[in-house]
Amino acid sequence: MRREFKLPDVGEGLTEAEIVRWHVEVGDAVKMKQTVVEIETAKSIVELPIPWDGVVADLLAEVGQTVDVGAPIIAVETSEGAETSRGQAAVSEETKALAEDLVPTPPAEGAVEPGAHGSPAPKEERQAVLVGYGVKTGATKRRPRKPQVPGIPANPVANPSRVEVDGGPAPAPVAPAARRAGVLAKPPVRKLAKDLGVDLSALTGTGPEGSITRADVHAAAQAEAPPVAEAAAPERPEERIPVKGVRRMTAQAMVASAFTAPHVTEFLQLDVTNTMETVRRLRTFRDFADVKVSPLLLVAKAVLTAVKRHPMINSSWDEAAQEIVVKRYVNLGIAAATPRGLVVPNVKDAHALSLPELAGRLAELTETARAGRTQPAEMAGGTFTITNVGVFGVDAGTPILNPGEAAILAVGQIRDMPWVVDGELAVRKVTTLALSFDHRIVDGELGSMFLRDVGDMLEDPLHMLAWS
Repeated sequence: MRREFKLPDVGEGLTEAEIVRWHVEVGDAVKMKQTVVEIETAKSIVELPIPWDGVVADLLAEVGQTVDVGAPIIAVETSEGAETSRGQAAVSEETKALAEDLVPTPPAEGAVEPGAHGSPAPKEERQAVLVGYGVKTGATKRRPRKPQVPGIPANPVANPSRVEVDGGPAPAPVAPAARRAGVLAKPPVRKLAKDLGVDLSALTGTGPEGSITRADVHAAAQAEAPPVAEAAAPERPEERIPVKGVRRMTAQAMVASAFTAPHVTEFLQLDVTNTMETVRRLRTFRDFADVKVSPLLLVAKAVLTAVKRHPMINSSWDEAAQEIVVKRYVNLGIAAATPRGLVVPNVKDAHALSLPELAGRLAELTETARAGRTQPAEMAGGTFTITNVGVFGVDAGTPILNPGEAAILAVGQIRDMPWVVDGELAVRKVTTLALSFDHRIVDGELGSMFLRDVGDMLEDPLHMLAWS
């Protein structure tokens, strides 16, 4: 029996996904729950299992193709005969349940908007109709006809070359204005024809119902104009990259954040020589033998400690309830650049982890992100984000808030710079921190105090021990 597996929603409220890689080919045997395809949603790359045993009959979507949710992507021939011999008329209840879980019923057309479930169906609105292009469906009422004058036909222009009056034929040539009134053309096309000096009545339309298009007008104008020698424009090499998947989701989120939350950014340059020495010493500790210790680890620990001292920085704005929601937990997001765009997975309950545990989770998180394997659940629910622009050799920037969060910290590159220490000029390890925050929630005092505390802990890591 041939069964078609449809692209599921995967629980994100998405409307489409791109086929990234097939794990099977036509003719391959597959087992229930075996991964057969990788798809890229607007958030991450997801592996999809097949809900039946059988043989692949057809791959209904190609790599790189964007497929709507609910559309079939693979066909499988299942061994229904073997099941019948065992007294089963259909697939097992477990297989049915799995298929239903993976293939939810697509929403009714027009009932929801992309990415927003539960939205009311759009109301039906009146559509304007141009003469000659048809009318909207619905009841219509005709105007009463004017009384017919004896001797004049009911439709005097049925034969435009002749009009009979009192039974006698008489010539009645049609005026140019009358001919123009009968031309099918939209108002912008009529204006274009007037500007270019083109007589619409002399044209044959190539549009719907024989209507005249802008192209028809331009062609007529060029035919009448004297030829002008034009130099051929040089070809400019260009590349067009489709905006989809993670990149499109990131763009939408950044635009929504930038035009929803009033951003304020503060900068702090500081000496992190002691932090770099602490990182060097931690790498020799047995507890950190199996994990990567970097300056980012101490930055994360400093942020977690500062959040404990200033809880309002770890909050969100609830527009519907007109409330500020202060989170008593920290899901620490780390922005990671990937070939498919920027993703921000987060370490759940980072505030409750020890320093070695935090180091392990950060290493796992960044490795998974760079491999493009971050799952949607790992990017949901973030409360505070760190973005490390220093890895690209950048000193500072003005980061945009991750939607739903009140603050984000950017860490610049660490480099040798002249610095005054105890009244003497010395070469020290220096970096710049940039804190952007939502000014509806965080005022200048709170933002400055938080940033200064993070800076103090990175200048002297003993502050972390004192404030933890």
